[in-house]
Amino acid sequence: MKPPANDSFEGQILALLPSLRRYSRSLTRSDSDGEDLLQDCVEKVLARRAQWRGMNLRGWVLTIMTNIYHNQRRTIVRGSIDLDGATELPAPEAPNDPLERSRLEDALNGLSEDHRAVLMLIVIEGYTYQEVATLLDIPVGTVMSRLSRARQQLAEHMKADNVITLRRPK
Repeated sequence: MKPPANDSFEGQILALLPSLRRYSRSLTRSDSDGEDLLQDCVEKVLARRAQWRGMNLRGWVLTIMTNIYHNQRRTIVRGSIDLDGATELPAPEAPNDPLERSRLEDALNGLSEDHRAVLMLIVIEGYTYQEVATLLDIPVGTVMSRLSRARQQLAEHMKADNVITLRRPK
């Protein structure tokens, strides 16, 4: 069986999978729940292909994923995001300090779902405020305030319990 061409609908969906996987994991805070959400989303996208208007496929798919998540979250017990399993997350280099990585995971898991979704879409996925507002069906001002609060909470969490490393005398 030959793989779908990149310009086909299926090929475009395949190209979006790494981004969709990151977003689903950030929403659910769990690798396994994120994979389930991703599968549900792709299934729904393929079943509703005829409803796509031909513009901004990525935005359309992320909106579907967000809506599926919001519909399911009333009954799903929340887990925590595991950054070690999220291999597709872009990072310049892995932190050398395991304690720092653990603190970052705790800080991300401490964010509310709304704040984390906005943070991930803007910072990791590179969407504009207006695009996120459209995807999440909220005003642009709400996007800006949620992002600001998320960044502030992350900074406060990372600043708290900061340990100054001791250096040996030369």
